Amino acid sequence: MADHNDQNLTPSELLLAETQSWNQLYFFIEHVTLKCAFQLGIPNAITKHGKPMTLSKLMSSLSISPSKYPYFHRLTQILVRYGLLIPQKHEDNNVDDGKGYYSLAPTDRYIMKDGPWNSMEDQDSFFFKAWNCLGDWFRNEDPSAFYTAYGDLFWSKLSRDTSSGNWFHVNMARDSRSFMNVLIGNEFKDVFKGLTSLVDVGGGTGTVAMAITKKFPDMKCIVLDLPPVVANLQGSENLEFVAGDMFQKIPAANAVLLKSILHDWNDEECVKILKNCKDAITRSGKVIIIDMVMENPELDDESFQAQLFIDMLMMVFLGSKERNKKELEKLFFDAGFTSYKIILTLGLRSVIELYP
Repeated sequence: MADHNDQNLTPSELLLAETQSWNQLYFFIEHVTLKCAFQLGIPNAITKHGKPMTLSKLMSSLSISPSKYPYFHRLTQILVRYGLLIPQKHEDNNVDDGKGYYSLAPTDRYIMKDGPWNSMEDQDSFFFKAWNCLGDWFRNEDPSAFYTAYGDLFWSKLSRDTSSGNWFHVNMARDSRSFMNVLIGNEFKDVFKGLTSLVDVGGGTGTVAMAITKKFPDMKCIVLDLPPVVANLQGSENLEFVAGDMFQKIPAANAVLLKSILHDWNDEECVKILKNCKDAITRSGKVIIIDMVMENPELDDESFQAQLFIDMLMMVFLGSKERNKKELEKLFFDAGFTSYKIILTLGLRSVIELYP
């Protein structure tokens, strides 16, 4: 989403534009997931079975590693979305397969085996190579499809590949700039009201912290990120860049901000991060989380689709996920927090306050 026109958009227009731009950016997920379905032999398995299949029977009939069973329903969600699979109720109402019971959609809606998959190869190879390994990943023990593609973890490769790392940070900064223009506008600025200090964990090049300090000049902001990210960045009177590791220690502050952080990590890693956040804040402080809350009934159809895309993105690149309210709540309480509140939803993401 082009941020140079943000000032010409109302907050609602900006958030709608953000949702639409994500759907446009990740349009290719339809193609790679359908390709994955044919690589795994999903249509053939259901056809051979002769009738609709439960998810457990479908998985067991395919050459899928058992370690990938917990991920498989997220692939089928996308396939249902695009008309390859049709969810159905079991004839026996006592059967509960948890994640569904599927038949094939009409042939003309899913036969894409000879579709133009090669058109993806003409685009950014760094970005698409992992998606094209999705079917292979379901069959192996690798932590992510990105690892299957590159033999390396996403964060490790970014740290060594200057070009890819710069691409990532530029895009994260653009996304943050647009979102923060809405969040710290007059309507929603109370999120940061009364805070004297804040640590932006994994804050990259400081886009979010700069926006906050501009709006709240009396607040001291610290950007915590890895040494290679902040090494040459200059702070100001109320903005400081600190090299560190959120898994080790987070600087003390009145509040800690986790914007688009938890979805990058597994549950155990998230609990470790949250515990460090809890140690960093005062008894009257709070943790501010900006992340998606999946299965939100308030979202419209287009927003729901965009959330599915981002969830798949997390799975492919990091082996991680977006979480629903129940999953997030478990992380919060496992980390020792006593209460939380989802204070508002802006577009696809929610703002959550977490209290010690």
